[in-house]
Parts: sequence; C-alpha cells; structure tokens
Amino acid sequence: MRYKSIVFFPVAGVMAALALIAQQSASEAPAGFTTPTLGLTVGQTGELIGNAGSQSVSNGIAEPPGDTFAIDQAQFERRHDASTGLGPVFNATACVTCHNNGVAGAASQFTEVRVGHTDTNGNFVNPTISINEGAGTITGRSIVNDRAICTQAQEHVPDTETIRTFRAVLNTLGDGFVEAAGDQTFLAIAANQPAQSNGLIHGEVIQVPILEAPGQTGAGKFGWKAQDPTILSFSADAYLNEMGVTNRLKPKDVTSVCKVTSDPEDTPDALGLADIDHFAQFIRGTQAPPRDSVLAATPDAIAGQNLFNSVGCATCHVSSMTTQPPGTMLNGGTYAVPQALGNKVFHPYGDFLLHDVGTGDGIVQAGPADTANKLRTAPLWGLRIKSRFMHDNASNTLNDAIQRHAGEARGVIASFNSLPAAQQQQLITFLKSL
Repeated sequence: MRYKSIVFFPVAGVMAALALIAQQSASEAPAGFTTPTLGLTVGQTGELIGNAGSQSVSNGIAEPPGDTFAIDQAQFERRHDASTGLGPVFNATACVTCHNNGVAGAASQFTEVRVGHTDTNGNFVNPTISINEGAGTITGRSIVNDRAICTQAQEHVPDTETIRTFRAVLNTLGDGFVEAAGDQTFLAIAANQPAQSNGLIHGEVIQVPILEAPGQTGAGKFGWKAQDPTILSFSADAYLNEMGVTNRLKPKDVTSVCKVTSDPEDTPDALGLADIDHFAQFIRGTQAPPRDSVLAATPDAIAGQNLFNSVGCATCHVSSMTTQPPGTMLNGGTYAVPQALGNKVFHPYGDFLLHDVGTGDGIVQAGPADTANKLRTAPLWGLRIKSRFMHDNASNTLNDAIQRHAGEARGVIASFNSLPAAQQQQLITFLKSL
C-alpha cells in the first residue's frame, strides 16, 4: 500500500505540474479585423488574377504546399454560376456574399429561411417543398433557399409549414481557435453551469457526425443548432445548402432540375485542394475578432464588464478559453492543432452550447427532440460591427436583445433589470466594446 501511494502522488503531481505549465505557456490569440476583401479571382492553375486592392493578414497558420492565405480567401470570395456548380437552389453565389461586414468572414445582416411543422405527437418534421409545378419535391432539410438558377427550381414555403423562422448569418472569424479548444472544453463548461446558476443554466452538448471521419462524432459547436462539429464539416454543409455546390462530404444536390454539372462539383485544384479545403484553411487562419481597445479602457466599460460577470451573463457568454497544445489530434483523428492555434487564449464571450433562453425557433436539426427550442449561445466577439441581434436579427438594439432572454436566462435577466439605469447602461457600454 505504501508503494502504491508513493507511485500515485508523484504521478498526480506531475500531471498537475504539466497542466500548470501548459496554462502558463499559453499566449493571447492574435486579434484583428485583418481580412479586407481582396477582389481577386483564382486561375485554372491556382494563380491569383486581378488587383489585390488590399492585403489580408492571417493568424500565422502554416499553409499546405503551394497554398497561401490569399488563395484561400480568394476561393472564399469566388463567385459561382450554374456552370461551376451553383444551385439548382441557393442563397448566395459566394461565401463572402453573406460572410462580409467590413471584412471577409464576419457576420452580416443576411438571413436564411428555416421552416417545418410538427406531427400529431408534437415531433418536428422537415418540410416537403414542391418545385417544377409539382413535378418534383425537395425534402429532408429545414432550409428553404431564396434563389434558384431557373424558375422551375424556385422553392416556396407551403402553408402547411407552420414553424417559420429566420436565421442570421454567423461570424466565422476566429473559429479556428474555437475548433482547437477541443471537445473536452465544451463538455466541461456544460458540466459546470448548473452549479454556477443554482441549477437554472444547463447548456447541452450534442454529438454530431464528423463528415471527414466517417462513423465518428464530435461535439457540435458551429451553426445556430450546433449542427456541425468541425470547420471542414461546416464548410461542406454550407457549400451545399447555401450555394448548392456539391463536394466530397456532401456529394448530392437536393434536386436535379436545371442542373448542368456532374456531382461532386467541388473537385481538387492544381494544389490538390478542393474549395472546402480552402474555406476551412481560410477560416482557421483568421484572427479573432478584436475589442475596441479605446472604449474597453473607459471606466464605464470596465464597470460594465464587472456587472456582466456579477449578474451571471458570463455563465453562458464565457469570456476566455484556451486551445489545446500544438499537435493535439482532433476531429476524429483527422486534424492536428497547428502551431499557430495551439496554446492560445481567446475571448469569444460564448459557450457554443445549446440553451433554451425563450427564443427557440422550433427547428430540430442534428440534435434530439429537446433541441427544438434551443439555440447555440451567440458568441459576442465582434458584436460591435453588427447592427441587428439574436438568431433572427429581429432585435435592433442591445437592450431589446437582452430583454428577449428568458427560460434558462430568467434569473440573469431579473438581475439585470434590478440594476439602476446607469449600471444597465454601463453593461451595454461594455457590450459595445466587444
């Protein structure tokens, strides 16, 4: 017994010491709005064509052989038509069409349409959308695309779909750090929330398929329903559902009406990289959204941050996370944390978990039935460059957005509403610095 004790305690001590060393070695993630629109196109052999117009700066991520951050961003900005795989139904012709507010990759005012209905047992059911004068249907998904490459493919919401909502475009800047935090970070946050909130707040982690690792799942953290576990899975999903471009992870279009290309439409370029690889590389290479350093240093913003913590906002809007060490294998063993993203402290002001805060849209995507009225916590980094708020962009002011919170957040909102008006304004000033 004495021998076992002698072995156990030093090992525990070593593990604790290693954890402390890792924490101490972590450095701040680079932050900045450093991806102004390039205005470039990409040639057949991967060369950049046109006047750059601006110079984007990555977070220092290493690029695959022959690739550059500018090429990745140019693919993110590349506009498609039917001859390059657009549609048949789609919302935008390029990633940057929606993910662009001041810089490429940011959130914007654009929204998409999601609909569905419930069956006699109250379970969510995806819509069946009739197209081509009733000769065809699109089903199996809640999204209804706003545009089509021909009139025959245009989708319309049937009266039968009584669940209807808008979804705001999400920010992708800094998401490489979110991915590099590892699933255990989000599981730990969820496990700690009930104790931090007298049992009111309990974020849900759902396990969803990792498209690039068949048969494996990971914690969902991207998308309003946390429906995607990795940046590559997110890129493939969005390429199909927002632009109608099929790829190796999402290889089949939802309809063949007016289709002039063969699946998959996203094929490797001269570098051996498909578009979804460039998208993932671009997103992983972006810097974190920065704070307004001048406003953040004001007494009101500092006081507001203290109030943000004390009333309980920070239970869900988590201020700081640390990524895993470089080389850590994630995403079902398909992705190693790069040197540029490893051991980095970042400040998303979000937990990336699903919560019921009274604004649920009734849609079920990747999770179980209980997620119908849950949405992923909106990370607040980059908030100051948004003009409308919440999942549907229906709140025009920050106070409006705060007052819409209920459900798990009811205790936090009661605490906020009990503050004097001057302190409420200080908290909002802090939010405006994010």
